[in-house]
Formats: sequence, C-alpha cells, structure tokens
Amino acid sequence: MIKIYHNNRCRKSREALQYLEKNGIEIQIIEYLKNPLSAAEWKNLFSQIDKPPQDMIRTQEALWKSDYKGQEIDDTKLLEILTKHPKLIKRPIVLKGQEGILAQPLEALKAFLSSH
Repeated sequence: MIKIYHNNRCRKSREALQYLEKNGIEIQIIEYLKNPLSAAEWKNLFSQIDKPPQDMIRTQEALWKSDYKGQEIDDTKLLEILTKHPKLIKRPIVLKGQEGILAQPLEALKAFLSSH
C-alpha cells in the first residue's frame, strides 16, 4: 500500500493523488494538516525520503519569510517549527514500504513507482 501525505489545497498534492487513484493503486491518505504529526514522526518520515528538514521547507510561504528567513536554525528547531506550522512542509510525500519520495514533479512519482 502507498501512503500519501496530502494537502488538498495543494495542486501538486492533488495531482499526485489523482495519478495514484487513476492507476488503481491502493492508497492511504494522511491529511497531515487535520492530523498533525509529531517532530519525531516528521524526522522519521524525512529520513525515509532521504531529505533533511531544511530541504523540506516551503521557503516562499509568507510565514517563513516573515518569521524565519535568514535565521540560523538547527534541525531540531526546524522540526519544531514544521510541527507547529505543517503548511510549511513541501508536498506531497509518498511512501511505499519504508522508502519514499517528495513527489514533485509528478514525473518523480512515476519514476519512483516504476522502480519499486
């Protein structure tokens, strides 16, 4: 089963979900804005997709620009920020077993699925 960490307001996340559904792939949708993850859960998830927290920040978000841009922030603090403000996390994240990917662009998701 595929897990997708999904934000329905995000076009890229909707595209990935649509692709999975259209191809008849069994999925579990995790709406992380409605059911927030802990810092430890985010840390584990980021390690499964082989990305450090700083690579998972949506730096163009107004909240990031106004509150955090330009600051020296370590991974522990970044995980706290992302836990408090999950809309700052890049998406969608797709897992198959213990491996995953930041599924943007859609071609990255297609390549991941074909290789797993």
